[in-house]
Amino acid sequence: MFETLEPKPADTILKLIGEHLNDPRPEKVDLGVGVYRDASGNTPILNCVKNAEQWLVTNQASKAYLGSRGDVVFCDAIQKLVFGDAGSDDGRIATIQSPGGSGALRVAAELALRANPNARVWVSDPTWNNHVPLLGEAGIELRAYPYYDADTNGIRFEAMLAALEESVEGDLLLLHGCCHNPTGLDLSREQWHQVADLVESRKLIPFVDFAYQGFGDGIDDDAYGVRLMYERLPEMIVTHSCSKNFGLYRDRVGAMSFVARDEKTAQVVDSQAQFIVRTMYSLPPDHGAAVVSRILHDDDSRAEWLAELEGMRQRLKGMRSALVAALKIAAPGHDFAHVERTTGMFCYLGVSPEQVARLVKERGIYLVDSSRINVCGITEGNVEYLADSIASVL
Repeated sequence: MFETLEPKPADTILKLIGEHLNDPRPEKVDLGVGVYRDASGNTPILNCVKNAEQWLVTNQASKAYLGSRGDVVFCDAIQKLVFGDAGSDDGRIATIQSPGGSGALRVAAELALRANPNARVWVSDPTWNNHVPLLGEAGIELRAYPYYDADTNGIRFEAMLAALEESVEGDLLLLHGCCHNPTGLDLSREQWHQVADLVESRKLIPFVDFAYQGFGDGIDDDAYGVRLMYERLPEMIVTHSCSKNFGLYRDRVGAMSFVARDEKTAQVVDSQAQFIVRTMYSLPPDHGAAVVSRILHDDDSRAEWLAELEGMRQRLKGMRSALVAALKIAAPGHDFAHVERTTGMFCYLGVSPEQVARLVKERGIYLVDSSRINVCGITEGNVEYLADSIASVL
């Protein structure tokens, strides 16, 4: 049976990580990694997470199954975190725990197809490299809309709106809630309103991937687009991840929320989503969600988490500014100001694939061909070397 299978190509980023590990040059820099790292190059366990885990060891009374929905207390906390107080008690939202944001995206795609077998999902060009296989392999049709402008290192917003004029009623519009991956370029509040106008007029379904809440400008500020869509539109889908803002990567903590026209419809959607979960992976893992639930429901733990999240966010902003300042010195004839305008962990550096290849070969600077970098790879100790290396290939 298995001899009929063909090998799949290795993941680009995983391949890059392997090459970086095998590079003997001490000055090498890894800008391809997909997780948060501190100034020492570590992906730390947050203190609030450790404290919550200790609390669970002492107080958790059972490891029995929680059901296909997962931890109901966790779901309620995430729903309030995403939608704010306004969305916590009107009955239009059904929230279900998932194995990470990826699990949420796949279940959402399956549910969309059940509701509308002809539904299409419009995704930004570019988008997170796993969006296409996660959604496409579910059998849903994907269409691309313009997003990144390589000439200006900005958003092709007018082209985006023009392309979406080809959408039809019932199509889903995949949007990054904040910290667009891979470009780091986010819609302004004015642009969110224009997108909401278009979605409303064309009767589309907003499908917001909200993987970086708190990594842009803050918990509430980052939720502006999600909450705007919720207030204005009758239906939407939001997928959420706790991998980044709680540092719970390997614990696979996420959620999906479905907004319906009324409470009765939300209950139907909830039952369908739970059925899909039951036939796909049955139950989500508990531990990470229990940690998040404890943090969000305990005032001291929540305050500690917000402080640690602020520290991560400020480190990212500081490294952006440091790189731009260093490039002004190393490459005075070139403009990299767009790097400082981006948010979250990622952005495009704005160099060609040929220049990327030279950075890897000549300087040990590891990044993918698109020039997407993880800002976490920049430190005070390597930023000048990085700037000099970039200048050497321009």
